[in-house]
Amino acid sequence: MVEWTGTFAYKQVADDLRRRIADGEFASTGQLPSLAQLQETYEVTVTVARAAINRLKADGLAVSHQGKGAFLTPDAGHAARISDPAGAVAELREEVEKLRSEVSELRQRVVTLEEN
Repeated sequence: MVEWTGTFAYKQVADDLRRRIADGEFASTGQLPSLAQLQETYEVTVTVARAAINRLKADGLAVSHQGKGAFLTPDAGHAARISDPAGAVAELREEVEKLRSEVSELRQRVVTLEEN
């Protein structure tokens, strides 16, 4: 349910859908809930539900096909995770750790080459 927090209703719905996408909730089918399902779940109007889907489309997380519904883009899960600041920081930490490991391996190889 959407609450009056000073944040637009469509943004609250889009943010919750983004979180659910990041958690992999729609990964098996790749399809987002219909406008009617969004209306029921979040207790919003069809206009708000449509605006939330449009926000996800604008962010590159979804595409829609008339008469079929809205579907995740191939990279939606990753994009949703990094759109959240905490997710972006976690991903950057992973990348830094990977790079540190690679640099360490390269240093060892250079030492070995210089010894020969």
